[in-house]
Formats: sequence, C-alpha cells, structure tokens
Amino acid sequence: MPPESQPYADGRQPDQDRLPVADRLDDDHFPAYTMGRAAELVGSTPAFLRALGEARLITPARSGGGHRRYSRHQLRLAARARELIDQGTPVDAACRIISLEERLEQAERANEELRARAAGPARRSR
Repeated sequence: MPPESQPYADGRQPDQDRLPVADRLDDDHFPAYTMGRAAELVGSTPAFLRALGEARLITPARSGGGHRRYSRHQLRLAARARELIDQGTPVDAACRIISLEERLEQAERANEELRARAAGPARRSR
C-alpha cells in the first residue's frame, strides 16, 4: 500500500517525537487516536479497522503497551474504504482503489512541483 499510509511502520519515529504532543497534533501522520476513538470517528467498528490492517491498507502504530494508534491520514483512508464498501465494493478491491488514488495524488503533486520548478527559471529570465 502507499508508503504515506504507514509512515512509522518501520518502527523508527521522526525527530518530532522529542516535541511535546501538543506540537505534533498538526502532523497528519502522528498516531494520536486509539482504536476505539478511530472506529468512532470513521463510523465503523474496531473489527473493520483490523480488517483494513489485514488487507494492508493501513498499518497502525503501536503504543508501548501494544495498543493500536491511528493517524488522521489513516482515518481518512479508512473512511474512504468505509464509503466504497458501503457501496458494495469488496474490501480487497476498495483497498486497491484507495492505493491507486493515493498514487495518482502523489504523482499529480510531483508533476505540479516539476512544473513550478520548470516555470521558475523562465520567470526569472524575463
């Protein structure tokens, strides 16, 4: 699945972990939500979130005690999965669709950055 959906999956935390929690809440990938709260926000059950983990759409971080923690980015992916599944899409297909949507979004951002860089020198030479 998209690397962005599992930013802390390798077990290494960014240097931001040294910041107070309040300073990290703006980080879309900070695992701030417990499974119960995440399920409530997505409008699903903990079992649904576990199923998305088994399908490898999202890989929650783990607390020191082994409890799952979800980021806002992962919650958006889970909500999109819930939407597709509610429309009758099988879980595996929904996860693949979301993965492709994420890749497309990343490619569009990269293209926009390249266009901006290419336009930059042209603007300066005027």
